[in-house]
Amino acid sequence: MNPRIERIDREIADTTNKIEKLQAKRQELQKRRAEAENTEIIDTVRGSNISLADLAVLLKQKNGGTQ
Repeated sequence: MNPRIERIDREIADTTNKIEKLQAKRQELQKRRAEAENTEIIDTVRGSNISLADLAVLLKQKNGGTQ
């Protein structure tokens, strides 16, 4: 095969590999961000000294009574 085409094929393969690695890293970062948000929410709720029933009422009121 033409050396120029082989070089381009290698570049395509390398670029594809980099994209896959970056996509996996992005997914991991998104997962870590969601976990950090969840932890923050839990800490806030626990620190508010509100009962579970009162929290449910508060959230329903906040959402306009839907659900």
